[in-house]
Amino acid sequence: MACDLWLVPLVDVLCHSPDNPFSEELALYDKVLAEAGFPPVPVFSYMPGLSGDVAPVAGFDYDALHFLRRAYLLQLCGLAVTPVDELGGDYEQLLEMFESTAQQSHLVWHYDHAGAYVPVDFPVPLVSDELLESGGPLGSAQALLRELEFVAPAIGIDPANPPAPPTPPTHPTELEEPAAPAPFDASPFARERHVWLGLHAAATRSLGQGSMIVFS
Repeated sequence: MACDLWLVPLVDVLCHSPDNPFSEELALYDKVLAEAGFPPVPVFSYMPGLSGDVAPVAGFDYDALHFLRRAYLLQLCGLAVTPVDELGGDYEQLLEMFESTAQQSHLVWHYDHAGAYVPVDFPVPLVSDELLESGGPLGSAQALLRELEFVAPAIGIDPANPPAPPTPPTHPTELEEPAAPAPFDASPFARERHVWLGLHAAATRSLGQGSMIVFS
């Protein structure tokens, strides 16, 4: 199954528009952030070169996302990060054994098919009943980037000089539609690396442009 990442520019021409399709989500995120003692989702003034257009930034397979989450948990828990051909029971055991650790990870504790990362720095994913009923835990783009940089060496990526990001999807992919094939990578961590590069591109652009990352 395919997973798309989209960037939602947090510019006033979109966020303050009466036709903003993300108005309910942003209001909920602001509420949850305020209750946790954090500032609201930032909204930036329009500048030349920016627009309110929502655009895809990356796409990958759901299973590959779990491969990267597995590698991150192994690295975080001081266990050997070894490649596997398929996800077996060890990933489920990791989640069960280190559930509290997983719940503090912005990379791991996030819905596969929905939810968002916002460019607000907070230490652990934010959770509320309203969030769980809609898009799931709210993540921080800054924290996601830190976690990606942490796991990068374990899958053969230099976080200070990563490979070029993959090409964004050319069109929205349906949930049941296969993800576009990843570029060839001879690494035994090819799937993890493909997802890492997509998430890294989304996180760096989120912070550089002032955008929200949306899973779909």
